[in-house]
Amino acid sequence: MAYSLQIVVDCINPHELADWWAETMGWQVEPSDEAFIRSMVEKGFATDDETLVHKGVLVWAMGQAIIPGPDAGADSPRILFQTADSAKTSKNRIHWDVRLGGDDKETVRGKLESRGATFLWEASQGPHSWFTMADPEGNEFCIS
Repeated sequence: MAYSLQIVVDCINPHELADWWAETMGWQVEPSDEAFIRSMVEKGFATDDETLVHKGVLVWAMGQAIIPGPDAGADSPRILFQTADSAKTSKNRIHWDVRLGGDDKETVRGKLESRGATFLWEASQGPHSWFTMADPEGNEFCIS
């Protein structure tokens, strides 16, 4: 049996980081079910303090996911950004590689840096090379 995959990223600002990664990946922020959130507050299963309005939409304050596109099903990959109590302080033990599909690494690097990413180093193995970058909260990722 094959399993589906959700990657969870602890962060300080989950909605801003989800927006950043959705733009970076060409994915979309997972739509919020505002009626469901309101019903959970009305029924006492949640409080108004557990929600916020982000870009005019009522969302759960603690996290935000991104998905590959509007037709992404329950088995599609998903990245969830969730609130953590503290900022990142050491190297990631896991990271992801963004495969650029032939786009120029230098050009993509420049675009990412202009949006708040940091270039960390360049590396190669055989004929393959990549840039290791950090997102606006310092989480490492590679572009190749």
